[in-house]
Amino acid sequence: QVHPVESGGGLVQAGGSLRLSCVASGTIFSINYMGWYRQAPGKQRELVATIGSGGSTNYADSVKGRVTISRDNAKNTVSLKMDRLKPADSAVYYCWVRVHPVDCWGQGTQVTVSS
Repeated sequence: QVHPVESGGGLVQAGGSLRLSCVASGTIFSINYMGWYRQAPGKQRELVATIGSGGSTNYADSVKGRVTISRDNAKNTVSLKMDRLKPADSAVYYCWVRVHPVDCWGQGTQVTVSS
């Protein structure tokens, strides 16, 4: 069982920056993918960014150029650096960890961007 735990959310003004972090604990042999999803009120959960064990990345079009995902395989951590934040980025951000074939989710951390 893998338990992702997020930290780093909060309130920030438009144009500001935040860094989210997630550490995966538990019985872990090999993590395939890690990443971040978000869900705004009344909307479906959507992908923000993912990163493979070899460092390959994938970003949602809405965040490309403003967000950087990184991971530390030795520490089972994944981070999301978000710059030039917009009110539309406000959502609960969830850490996602895939230990094939199981998907594990964190409890989420709130990000609120004020205009």
